[in-house]
Amino acid sequence: MNISYNWLKDYLDFRLNPEELAAALTSIGLETGSIEEVESIKGGLKGLVIGEVLTCIDHPDSDHLHVTTVNTGDAQPYQIVCGAPNVAAGQKVVVATVGTKLYSGDESFTIKKSKIRGVESNGMICAEDEIGIGTGHTGIIVLPADARVGTPASEYYKVENDYILEVDITPNRIDAASHYGVARDLAAYLQVKGGFTVHLKKPSVDTFKINDNSPTVTVTVENTEACPRYSGLTIKNVTVKESPDWLKKRLESVGIRAINNIVDATNYVLQETGQPLHAFDLQEIIDNKIIVKTLPEGTPFVTLDGTERKLSDKDLMICNLEGGMCIGGVFGGLNSGVKDSTTDIFLESAYFNPTWIRKTARRHGLHTDASFHFERGADPNITVDVLKRAALLIQELAGGKITGEIQDVYPNPVPDAKVELSIRKTWNLIGKQIPAEIIETILKNLEIKIIDKEDDIWTLDIPTYRVDVTRDVDVIEEILRIYGYNNVETGDSLKSNLSYETQTDISYKLQNLISEQLTGYGFNEILNNSLTAGAYYEPSTAFPKAQCILPANPQSAEIDAMRQTLLFGGLESISFNRNHKNPDLHLYEFGNVYSYHAEKEQENNQFAAIREEFHLSLWLTGNNADNSWIRPAEKTSVYELKALVENILLRLGIPAKKAVFKPVEDDIFSAALSIETFSGKKLGILGIIQKAVCKRFDINAEVYFAELNWDALMKENKKVFVKYSEIARFPAVRRDLALLIDKNVSFAEIEKIAYQTDKKILKEVSLFDVYEGKNLPEGKKSYAVGFTLQDEEKTLNDKQIESVMSKIQKNLEDKLNALLR
Repeated sequence: MNISYNWLKDYLDFRLNPEELAAALTSIGLETGSIEEVESIKGGLKGLVIGEVLTCIDHPDSDHLHVTTVNTGDAQPYQIVCGAPNVAAGQKVVVATVGTKLYSGDESFTIKKSKIRGVESNGMICAEDEIGIGTGHTGIIVLPADARVGTPASEYYKVENDYILEVDITPNRIDAASHYGVARDLAAYLQVKGGFTVHLKKPSVDTFKINDNSPTVTVTVENTEACPRYSGLTIKNVTVKESPDWLKKRLESVGIRAINNIVDATNYVLQETGQPLHAFDLQEIIDNKIIVKTLPEGTPFVTLDGTERKLSDKDLMICNLEGGMCIGGVFGGLNSGVKDSTTDIFLESAYFNPTWIRKTARRHGLHTDASFHFERGADPNITVDVLKRAALLIQELAGGKITGEIQDVYPNPVPDAKVELSIRKTWNLIGKQIPAEIIETILKNLEIKIIDKEDDIWTLDIPTYRVDVTRDVDVIEEILRIYGYNNVETGDSLKSNLSYETQTDISYKLQNLISEQLTGYGFNEILNNSLTAGAYYEPSTAFPKAQCILPANPQSAEIDAMRQTLLFGGLESISFNRNHKNPDLHLYEFGNVYSYHAEKEQENNQFAAIREEFHLSLWLTGNNADNSWIRPAEKTSVYELKALVENILLRLGIPAKKAVFKPVEDDIFSAALSIETFSGKKLGILGIIQKAVCKRFDINAEVYFAELNWDALMKENKKVFVKYSEIARFPAVRRDLALLIDKNVSFAEIEKIAYQTDKKILKEVSLFDVYEGKNLPEGKKSYAVGFTLQDEEKTLNDKQIESVMSKIQKNLEDKLNALLR
């Protein structure tokens, strides 16, 4: 793609020369192959200067030549022999001094000191065609009297030299296939590299307004898969004519032939924003109705190049009531485009499905600027802004009135992609700890929004123009690209992190770790079918039957639904084992669960309502230890299960400070605790299965069950940053509080408030006594809670300890109405 140096400066003020710009673009992944200087006038009028004819006499040996002396601002005037009939003393003229190179087409010649019929001549007084500013040759150029002697002609004529950079755009970087896209990347680079604030100047559409509200064209999109968004507007009373010089020069500099002011405006905006546009002659839109649809297989259609093509029923067409006008996103029709006689136009700005466009372009052998952009993925969320920008430019070039409301058919808006970025993973993958503030600056300049920061994890909003950024590693590549590959030091040895563990690898590794931990506790792993009996979910509010995903052709009534929970498969396993005289069981299972959520249905995405999660479940039943000479039989308990779950969380880097167990009501459990983070994200549930549920499986014993959302646990684990430190040299201090609280208050609430009060020296909160009974007010209970405090840098003094304990006590009093006994 050709990028104009001067055009780029319209959007970003930078001080790099063309060679430095090429190096900068190459360093951020926009490899620049060549730099070509382009002159608006060939030769750039170098060596030409404004002079004044001091004297003019006839040549002694010619009847048409004149001998002049010309002041060019140098110390001495020059004698120049001139053959122009209109030369005279007192004129301001353009002078080519000795050594100046003049061009005539592709040929050139150099002005030399010479003798013309015996008289010395030291230059040349020029006509228009001789220096390339016109075609006249009837006489020399005579300038206004106020032209300043000695001024370079390039300055007087405001010659603009430009540099064209050939930038190789990789297929995934369609966002950089425009001048504004390149400026956006360059701005991010300069912000980081130069350390100073740069401002992108996006073309403004603030002055856009509708001049006439009369109804005009209406748009119907029948195929929303091929055309997710179609925008357009009508402009009436335009004048089609030749474009002004500035526009023609801009387009010609990047290799685009100027056609007329309307078409040139759409091409200009394409090069500016990367969004293809198409202008229709309004007279060709019958009854002012546009239909976006496909036509029957084999339908003939004559394209703009005069070729008749046979359409496929997979070619998207922009049609009027009688037939096709344009192959959508690829090529216009012969008669529907803008002509010299056109007075009213309909301007199209759409987003087409890249796959449809790519297949149509290949099918017909058409490779246009529009198809190049659409088949790589345009931005669906800029169509209207670009439409306004183009309409304002057309009004500037061709006049006209914007008539009627903007037509914008966008049934299913495309949201920004959400990506979770681990700063630790970024450092590991890049091989360098780039400061977080620099990472934030890079993301901001790439228009990637930081929605949330939680510990090591940043939640990002990826703009829709970045079709290639969908994963955290894509974001990391963007950070490294702008930060600079050359800024990552290799040191004495090459350190490669290309084999960095993915989240899937980490999940497998941790699954094995937890499996070994549970096996060490005496558990056995089970593996059940993902298909289960739908009857298990009737009646249930915890797992409604309506949320079951039902196979179209179930093998039997026993396996007619995808499981929503691992619970029932485990109960089947417990029932089977008990029936075979194996009643004492510690079981666990890793597996997927599935659910259907009708409220999340989308018209073009049948899977949007389906949720698939990976879970870990534990079951305890029977005795924990058999009767023996050393001790009596010991039954399993829900407290044992809770301790096991806490150990799993701790092994995954989620200590008590980051998780709370809250009592909840559930129609599966007779008593249950919801496991959540302090921010309210649900991690799982544990409790005692209701006897009625157990009875359905012929189990006449208590069953304790926990189900953990492994996907949610892995998200929390991503935030864990293991730090090694020496054993604290300073002693810990414990303080106890006996609290009188309401019976409905849980220890988890006390724990949460305490950790929120102090995050530095409060190391542990423990419950060591619970009392309910005599001598307590109605509806109250007493908790004895221990608080362990420790400063890793110094010994705590009484003042510090009392300060923290006073804050904790006050918060408990304010938030839980707790009283000190």
